Amino acid sequence: MAFTLRQLQYFVAVAEQGTVSGAAQLLSISQSAVTEAIKELETDLGVTLFERHSRGLNITHKGHQFLRHSTAILASVSDARRAFQEAEPAVEGRLNLGVTSLVAGYVLSDMLARYRRAFPSVEVSAIEDNGDYLEHLLIGGELDVAVMVISNLRDRMALESEILEVSPYRLWLPLSHRLVTQQSISLSDLSGEPLIMLTLDEIEEATGKLLGALGARPHVAFRTRSVEAVRSLVATGAGVALLPDLVYRPWSLEGDRIESRDVSGSLPVVQVGVVWRKGSALPRTAQDFLGVAQAQRMLRPR
Repeated sequence: MAFTLRQLQYFVAVAEQGTVSGAAQLLSISQSAVTEAIKELETDLGVTLFERHSRGLNITHKGHQFLRHSTAILASVSDARRAFQEAEPAVEGRLNLGVTSLVAGYVLSDMLARYRRAFPSVEVSAIEDNGDYLEHLLIGGELDVAVMVISNLRDRMALESEILEVSPYRLWLPLSHRLVTQQSISLSDLSGEPLIMLTLDEIEEATGKLLGALGARPHVAFRTRSVEAVRSLVATGAGVALLPDLVYRPWSLEGDRIESRDVSGSLPVVQVGVVWRKGSALPRTAQDFLGVAQAQRMLRPR
């Protein structure tokens, strides 16, 4: 039996979320439907796509290979559908877009590229700033939408939001670190470890609260606003870092010298989403951007 597009969508969702329950919640379907789809897909392909463990799933090497094909197939289907819409009058106008620094480099780029391809006649004006200021601009009507970290959205009474990605925190270690060989890592294992702190968006605040659970003042060896600086410092043994999984890139420069590990206990998650002013009628350009963002959520690999 040939696999279906729906099975591919479920597979990409599981790869993105790391758990069947997370994928089911994202897709608004039952866990059993996701599990059955993955089993049928593995049977049809004759390969194991995920390794099962107590806290979720790890994608296999074959799974990574199939993930690239799956995202390409789903993107092609999306492009094919859009091709039939191109005969319609081109959407024109302006999109005033806001984005936070962390999101700009790791979530927005592909989304914005797809939007520009779909709506080339729309003039996009984008501004990068911190979340508080973007909220101010949204409420004041100076921005149509913003793509940002929404876990700690300040003014939920005035703003609407839709989650695009939920990213758990994980521990970054140099390959030679003593904790790499441990079967289970807890927060208490990090006591006294030199920490590389990312001071971007809400990350520093969330990480500080997390480390406060250690009961002692953490030893912060370096503070930086650069994710690449964190990557290089961890890779060269300057310290460890706790960061949301969305910025982990094993194929990047220095990425193959870093091990990303789960930490047992209740760790925060980072929610990335699209935000707009509550009660306002979104312009057509912003509605179309939201549609592209929703489609991109399904195509985004972990």
